[in-house]
Amino acid sequence: MTSMPAKRPPKPPAPAADKGQLHPRNRHQGRYDFPALIKASPELAAFVIINPYGNQSIDFANPAAVKVFNRALLKQFYGIKHWDIPADYLCPPIPGRADYLHYLADLLAGENGGETPRGRCVRALDIGVGANCIYPLLGACEYGWRFLGTDIAPEAIASATNIVQANPGMGEQIELRLQPNSGHVFTGLLKPDERFELTLCNPPFHASAGEAASGSKRKWRNLGKLDPKRKLPVLNFGGQAAELWCPGGEAAFVARLIGESAAHRDQVLWFSTLISKAGNLPGVYATLKKVGALETRTVEMSQGQKQSRFVAWTFHTAEQRQRWMSSRAS
Repeated sequence: MTSMPAKRPPKPPAPAADKGQLHPRNRHQGRYDFPALIKASPELAAFVIINPYGNQSIDFANPAAVKVFNRALLKQFYGIKHWDIPADYLCPPIPGRADYLHYLADLLAGENGGETPRGRCVRALDIGVGANCIYPLLGACEYGWRFLGTDIAPEAIASATNIVQANPGMGEQIELRLQPNSGHVFTGLLKPDERFELTLCNPPFHASAGEAASGSKRKWRNLGKLDPKRKLPVLNFGGQAAELWCPGGEAAFVARLIGESAAHRDQVLWFSTLISKAGNLPGVYATLKKVGALETRTVEMSQGQKQSRFVAWTFHTAEQRQRWMSSRAS
């Protein structure tokens, strides 16, 4: 396996296998079995509706319904018995979050003789763990990886800590840490001797509070179209400021992330981040070239009608990456 020279432009995004198809290891294939979900989580029954197609579903415009639905999914599919988040925090779509982790596992498998690495030998850094702690929970359950979850909001760290402490054994897999400086990502957070096989991030999407509010209103209107007679609930933006926006939006945040990654290149095997706006990819590639990333991967993902992607980059050659993985497994 050879590394891509720094001066060569990044490869174009790899297409998803089929539109709407989840990663083969994703547990959320096909329609949900609502009777089974309700049997395991009886509270979900109050939120199940029949959609216009005659199928059981939930009202995705109802924040309470989405939270209870997520709680039921985590319990049935991953054995997470206790999960809750404060009002007005992001409630993540679990299938899409799981897909990101599965494709990251494939990335590491490429450095591990094709075998997906499992267990505590893999340590991942979740930048912006949020109040929901979803990536560490899924990654610990699916692969047994250890996680460091970081956030700039003390309230988010407190909520994530409550979730970890409420689920026996998770405290051994998941560490949470506050980033005291909101202007930094890695700087001032990482200890000099810490090493990570992966970093992952779901960056703030919008560039301002006003833009975030407009986006949330548009989302609610679209959800309301499922049933023209249905009255939308009182607007709930479904996210705190740090989760939804930052100055310059996604492009500026990712540029800062990439810039700081260069200064911490020896501590991480593969850096990665979701990129919601495909139009931001050229700028991401240009910044990666500027900081000297040796190889860049863009992985397209598809969940139903939603298209998403993440970009991963490394400052290590193929030989160095394979030696890294060999040493961690030994």
